[in-house]
Amino acid sequence: MVDRQRLVDTFLRLAAINSPNGDEKALADVLEPDLRALGFEVVRDRAGEKVKGTTGNVIASKKGSVPGAVPIMFSAHMDTVMPTEKWGYKMEGDLIRSTGETILGADDKAGIAAIMEAMRVIGEQGVPHGDIQVVFSIGEESGLFGAKHMDYSLISSKCVFVYDMGKPVGCAVIAAPSHDNIVARIRGKAAHAGARPEDGISAIAAAGKAIANMKLGRIDRETTANIGIISGGTARNVVPELCEVKGEARSRSDEKLDAQVQHMLEAFHEAAAEMGAGIEIEVNRSYHAYRLSEKDEVVRIAVSAARRVGIEPELHETGGGSDASIFNARGLPATVIGVGYDKAHSTDECVPISDFVKSAEMAVAIVQVAAGN
Repeated sequence: MVDRQRLVDTFLRLAAINSPNGDEKALADVLEPDLRALGFEVVRDRAGEKVKGTTGNVIASKKGSVPGAVPIMFSAHMDTVMPTEKWGYKMEGDLIRSTGETILGADDKAGIAAIMEAMRVIGEQGVPHGDIQVVFSIGEESGLFGAKHMDYSLISSKCVFVYDMGKPVGCAVIAAPSHDNIVARIRGKAAHAGARPEDGISAIAAAGKAIANMKLGRIDRETTANIGIISGGTARNVVPELCEVKGEARSRSDEKLDAQVQHMLEAFHEAAAEMGAGIEIEVNRSYHAYRLSEKDEVVRIAVSAARRVGIEPELHETGGGSDASIFNARGLPATVIGVGYDKAHSTDECVPISDFVKSAEMAVAIVQVAAGN
């Protein structure tokens, strides 16, 4: 049913196109005519203008042949993390892997390729189907910006399958966290570090005191917290006047997230007060938690489709965000499907071809189940 070699060739063709966050146009320019050739009507929205990118989201729609079928959408993102320059790959048995100099780009071009192969199979084999939409988004890696700025007047689907997870292949994500970003700016007092250090107030020392008093890492089964960036100071012999600290907290429980963020804010304020420093803190919620159940139609379709292709489905709760976080917040039920790639965001990234094929087969099965076949 799925053409293994064509699937691999499609992935390698797409992965070779450099599409870092904010510069997805070259990839969109390839995908748009491919989708038109498969019978889709294709538009690009204006999301790119809102984030100063080179293109918008690619939104493709195809009318169904089965009255009353559930209208569904497949989604994956076009952008990748770095490094991508001088991209290359190597084959090791069943694995496609990076050469070790760059990422492979399976996150998320393997998701795109699996969806495209499924659409080709449906067309070639005349698979009966309901209305189908395919959406390839921009700016996912930098903050889900394509999904956040998508033109939802163009979306008519009722269930979304986001092909944007690695192992295990065919799993379905039923819960994901809310995510708060924290930026603390501490203002101390500059002084000569050798001649008059007692006249200064070290903003970096205040930041360090605050961080030392924080609970970070794995807080509980649903909650994590991290300090990721610390910047400040002007010279080694100057007591640093300014320090900026960037961190985050996530939880699948909003109550737990609020408590963790409050704990981190109190640590910052207490340390600043103790050192006599000033402080400003910004907190913003990047995306909201969602939780699906086995009774939700989107999950039922995913579970049935997985079993149809010989996968015993696993329902996962994750600590990461995806476009599905935004879709669910918009009232559009969405689950993330495992494509099978591994070690994403690293130069060791790889994808097993056998799992890759299964993910494409599952996409075809999703179409069949949604159509009642």
